[in-house]
Amino acid sequence: QVQLVESGGGLVQPGGSLRLSCTGSGFTFSLYTMRWYRQGPGKERELVATFTTAGDKLDYADSVKGRFTIARDNAKNTVYLQMNRLKPEDTAVYYCNAHLLRYNYWGPGTQVTVSS
Repeated sequence: QVQLVESGGGLVQPGGSLRLSCTGSGFTFSLYTMRWYRQGPGKERELVATFTTAGDKLDYADSVKGRFTIARDNAKNTVYLQMNRLKPEDTAVYYCNAHLLRYNYWGPGTQVTVSS
């Protein structure tokens, strides 16, 4: 069955870095646009970063531009989110998403907490 599993979350001090990973199985990973979303406490889920199948479009939320980088390795069925210069407002559950036409899959999420 289709599965997305995120990893790499945790507690980090402001200014620190984390790298999130999301590995997919049960579908043809390379055909899907991959996205990272996040949902902070008391907030709606927001789109953080997008990586299209051909890599012709990488897009970021304004709040993370210049600090976060999305990458993918189709050979490993994995998408990454490198997060640098983290801020307390980056605290959220981060979700991986795979989308192709009417197919839309989500991981269970990984918690990122930025606090001193």
